[in-house]
Amino acid sequence: MTFAMLQEKRDLYGIDGTKIHLHPDRIAQWQSNDRNSVFPLYVEISPVGHCNHRCTFCAVDYIGYKIRRLDTARLKDNLTDMAASGVRSVMFAGEGEPLLHPDIAEITRHAANRGIDISFTTNAVALTDRFIEEALSSVAWIKVSLNAGNKETYAKIHQTKETDWDRVWDNINRAVLRSVGNGRRTAIGIQSLVLPDNIDSIPELISRAKEAGVDYVVLKPYSQHKKSQTRTYADTRYSGLLTSLEQMAEKESGRGFNVVCRSGAMTSWDAQEPSYDKCCSTPFFWAYIMADGSVYGCSAYLLDDRFRYGNINDQKFSDIWLGDKRKSCIDYVENKLDIKECRVNCRMNKTNEYLWKLQQDQKNPHKNFI
Repeated sequence: MTFAMLQEKRDLYGIDGTKIHLHPDRIAQWQSNDRNSVFPLYVEISPVGHCNHRCTFCAVDYIGYKIRRLDTARLKDNLTDMAASGVRSVMFAGEGEPLLHPDIAEITRHAANRGIDISFTTNAVALTDRFIEEALSSVAWIKVSLNAGNKETYAKIHQTKETDWDRVWDNINRAVLRSVGNGRRTAIGIQSLVLPDNIDSIPELISRAKEAGVDYVVLKPYSQHKKSQTRTYADTRYSGLLTSLEQMAEKESGRGFNVVCRSGAMTSWDAQEPSYDKCCSTPFFWAYIMADGSVYGCSAYLLDDRFRYGNINDQKFSDIWLGDKRKSCIDYVENKLDIKECRVNCRMNKTNEYLWKLQQDQKNPHKNFI
């Protein structure tokens, strides 16, 4: 059995692929004359702008970690509006650390009660007992950004104090215990970029994660944001590491614990060239809300007015999404955007690959001979 086949069996949540094909109703709407009214399946939200770490790889360092947060009542109102409009999932992450919002447990419960699937990408320093007690059962998954296998390397890469290392693992252990007590309703995972500065400590990270009882560890490539101030890892490539990483993933996976080596994403990063000519995901299938309330069609273009459609402090999300700025962006992306401007291996890369192929295959004159 090839690694790709093994990976497909282990990657239970499709982390290294796309799940857009599981939403044929939304794809059909996108293919119809009603594409202007296609609402995103997935929205990333940054509850706060500030962060307690200054990671060496941070893609959004150019925003400046501003001390600001979304208003709780207004965000809850917009989450209700989003659910009614067809948004099916929200990831709290963003330009700041999402768990630093003082009302994040209340916001999480509210969104889940409206039928939205909720997730977090977090450094987990602020994963408190209160959040675990009040909101963990409302969360589909938590992915902890933990980019080293020992406290010394962790402190260097996250640019924080070594004591955060122990605190994070204590928080992970409590979250795992709570998740198990809840019937494992929340998947607890760890995500690490594979970097020249941490590659030697990756086996330690996997061993510690397995001991803690988390569901999975994701090994993913670095991706250079075009606007980032940091360029420390811009020349990192993975072709020489893939075999050893895949072998490690195969060896360490089993008995309910999986190591997901994102080989597809690593190969795409090394290629530095997308397999599609146009972005098909923006501004249709996803959106991003900054900590100041601004709504964007793509997280690679934050602070770029071409992709900013409005602000939830001024309008509700659905009105923004159906507004003139987004309509003009549809035309811009389809007819003017040069995707060489885009971030290589962006969040929607695999989704774009799928949608682009679907569009091209529709032109096959023998498509009905299935």
